[in-house]
Amino acid sequence: MVKPAVAVIGAGSWGTALAIQYARAGSEVRLWGRDRDQLVSMAGARCNERYLPEGPFPESLTALTDLGAALDGIDEVLISVPSHGLRSTLEQLKALRPDGLRVSWATKGLELSTGKLPHEVVGEVLGHSAGPFAVLSGPTFAKELAKGLPTALTVGSSDPAFAGDIATRISDSAFRAYTSDDIIGVEVGGAIKNIMAIGAGISDGLGFGANARVALITRALSEMTRFGITRGARQETFMGLAGMGDLVLTCTDNQSRNRRMGLALAAGKTIQEAEEEIAQVVEGVLAARAVREAAIDMSLEMPITEQIFAVLYEGVAPIEAFHTLMRRAPGAEFTN
Repeated sequence: MVKPAVAVIGAGSWGTALAIQYARAGSEVRLWGRDRDQLVSMAGARCNERYLPEGPFPESLTALTDLGAALDGIDEVLISVPSHGLRSTLEQLKALRPDGLRVSWATKGLELSTGKLPHEVVGEVLGHSAGPFAVLSGPTFAKELAKGLPTALTVGSSDPAFAGDIATRISDSAFRAYTSDDIIGVEVGGAIKNIMAIGAGISDGLGFGANARVALITRALSEMTRFGITRGARQETFMGLAGMGDLVLTCTDNQSRNRRMGLALAAGKTIQEAEEEIAQVVEGVLAARAVREAAIDMSLEMPITEQIFAVLYEGVAPIEAFHTLMRRAPGAEFTN
């Protein structure tokens, strides 16, 4: 039995993988993105040849070039666009469907101009006219999900019924979704892990070894948790899939664009050269700036974030950034 239809907005690797999973789990899915030519190609090839050639489209997945057609008769939308495109995408949705949409997103990061988390941007643009909101986040690589390899993530929402509905609709024998009512914690984990993966890539690219990598990941979890609690999250969320799980995955596997950015920077490449090589949005680059500014506003000490920002935006050499971290004064593990 086919479940109610869902529109997936954003036809990059992650949006496409989630669309495939929704369809594979039994939903009718309409996939839309900004690149019309790519969508025409995807509709003909029945896969996303650019990013996920190994993920054939289930029969119930349709790629559409018209957003209005994608939304026609739909009451549920999943947004999977980079953080810098979230607000404009929401404004498009509101213009076409001002009332009644149930909205979820897989966007990771803070809005650069405001420091707002995605749920704050969604609430600001859609207001009370929209239905319930939810975020999907966790340790997931698009290629593995598209292939149907075992995967788990977290659905965060202040509406437990909506989170549970999404988890049920997207889960199958190879995909398990858990729910959480800590939407802030789920979002913070997804934003900050990308920054830390750049640091892990730099560390490994400099040849610092396993000791340094694990130390960085552990201290990164501390920074992530401290930031999240200050924004209103719960500590235990960061020990779950959307916190520690996503952090470890992104920091340790070369499928991570952010880790590959760090490796490239350690090899002496510029950000532009690395981005051209990776050929996809590297969310951690903008997130480093947004999170660093938010941390300053909250008077939070985030030394790893500060040094990654220095490498990305202030011309500090990666090796010098790590020396700066190692020269910090000793302190108690759970307060510094």
